[in-house]
Amino acid sequence: MGKLTDKTVLLCVGGGIAAYKSAEIVRRLREAGSHVQVAMTAAATEFIGPLTLQALSGRPVARRILDAREDASIGHITIAEQADAVLIAPATANLISRLAAGAADDMVTAAVLAVRCPVVVAPAMNTHMFEHPAVQENLRKLETFGYRIVAPDSGVLACGTEGVGRLPDAEVLIDEVESVLTPQDLSGVRVLVSAGPTQEAIDPVRYISNRSSGRMGYAVAAEACRRGATVTLVSGPTALVPPRGCQTIQVRSASQMHAAARASVAAAEVVVMVAAVADYRPKTVAQDKLKKSPQSLRLELEATEDILSEMSAARGDRIVVGFAAETERVREYARGKLERKGLDLIVANDVSGSETGFDVECNAAWILGRDGSETSTGILTKRVLAERIWDRVAELRASRNSLSRRRLGGSDSA
Repeated sequence: MGKLTDKTVLLCVGGGIAAYKSAEIVRRLREAGSHVQVAMTAAATEFIGPLTLQALSGRPVARRILDAREDASIGHITIAEQADAVLIAPATANLISRLAAGAADDMVTAAVLAVRCPVVVAPAMNTHMFEHPAVQENLRKLETFGYRIVAPDSGVLACGTEGVGRLPDAEVLIDEVESVLTPQDLSGVRVLVSAGPTQEAIDPVRYISNRSSGRMGYAVAAEACRRGATVTLVSGPTALVPPRGCQTIQVRSASQMHAAARASVAAAEVVVMVAAVADYRPKTVAQDKLKKSPQSLRLELEATEDILSEMSAARGDRIVVGFAAETERVREYARGKLERKGLDLIVANDVSGSETGFDVECNAAWILGRDGSETSTGILTKRVLAERIWDRVAELRASRNSLSRRRLGGSDSA
């Protein structure tokens, strides 16, 4: 069950060239389990036909507020009351201006004025228009209404201008909708996450590494962002796009990851070390490429820094979560690692099968706690597993906060 399952999303389409992307947005929302109601401005219908969005959403498209047939039952109020979230994409300069002024002169503005659910606004327009002080002032005003503004992407625009103003991809926009429907139980919490593999150089061409794709760590970081956390992501080399809203520090080797983690941990309240850090590296690195020869090549290896143990040793009041990738005796080995390194939680991944583990979409895990708790997740997508991990962290934070309040209460009454 995803965050959008059985939720009704009101998609408001403005009249810009990016309106063509609304078809993909509707499709992806439906795939996520949402009911989608589309409302369009008159200008939007010039860029994409309402019949297309009706076919994709399975519902008639709301267009005309004064049409006797279409709005006979005060349709703009009905769709406003049914909505669990509103996504305005694309939001043109004109539409943003009318929303900021509280206009209700068409189906979109009238419906948005009547909603009492979260609203996500995704501006898309020419760079110079987006940067105009009037547009920026209107966006700031919408933020004071509690609307979530999605920063546009940069690139070559339809008008030929290169710069900021592109409507983000459907995946990004849907993630923003999920964020406004996600409990903000990590609001203001500073989080440090590590992700991906490390690469330990043999020579300028070759290195020692592992099969980690970084997907699990990126899913953990993205879910923390959705819950309102301030996230620093220290990432080894991956092919992934860093989650929006994270401060991402790109590293390559274990020593670089160690340095980045040390520099970032002081500000963190929760540390989640997901990265598959190489356990060993070559003791010496060749300055030039080693040439192939018939003889065997021997490498002398040395242990890399134990980043997780160091994070735990300097924990203070922090919650520290580790990961363990195992192919056998998963719980036993993970429990031993949790105890040796003094962790609050450890997530043990069973990477022995082809359907779970490295470089695939799913994991099968055990979440083990220092308090002796053990939870088997079964096979889950890494995104859902990330949700389960943060649920457990939120429980730990709530328990600690409750204990702290009781202690303070006892002190005050003494």
